[in-house]
Amino acid sequence: MNKNEKWQQELKFLRAIINKTELEKTQKWGGEVYTLNNGNILMIGAFKNYVSIWFFNGVFLKDTYDVLGNAQDGKTKAMRHWQFVSVEEMEENKIMEYIQEAIENEKKGLKWKPEKSDEIEIPEIFQEALNSNKEFKNAFNELTPFKQKEYIEHIDSAKREATKISRLEKIKPMILDGVGLNDKYRK
Repeated sequence: MNKNEKWQQELKFLRAIINKTELEKTQKWGGEVYTLNNGNILMIGAFKNYVSIWFFNGVFLKDTYDVLGNAQDGKTKAMRHWQFVSVEEMEENKIMEYIQEAIENEKKGLKWKPEKSDEIEIPEIFQEALNSNKEFKNAFNELTPFKQKEYIEHIDSAKREATKISRLEKIKPMILDGVGLNDKYRK
């Protein structure tokens, strides 16, 4: 039995609650996302051990019942999720309170703004590659700071030196072509 079959009752319950609101259902990132005026409000999904409702700007929710969690402390800044392991523990009125608050927050314009950091620390292996190839360095410097940061983080997030080297070799042609790391996923 796959995870979506296992959690059909719970997903159906969440959909029924959400359908009582003004949110519009769409598909993004392989999941059910609910929006208001093109703003992402929430997402629902089934996982191996639970069903979850994700609030994109959940950091602004009061969390009256202390049910929201942060998926990756230190990484995930605004998104919060509420996990369920059975339909019996799902209380429609409480879930609706959180959804309505998320909708109101969207209408008020409450959105998480990522912190802008002016200083980007370039990993040593990346800096060596830039210093040893003028064309590569010039192409990298022509990229927007956002795209530069994506590449730096991609290299820096590798744990092993061999992985860093492999990633560096794969991104060199993209940088020389002036392409961002994730451009193919953007509209």
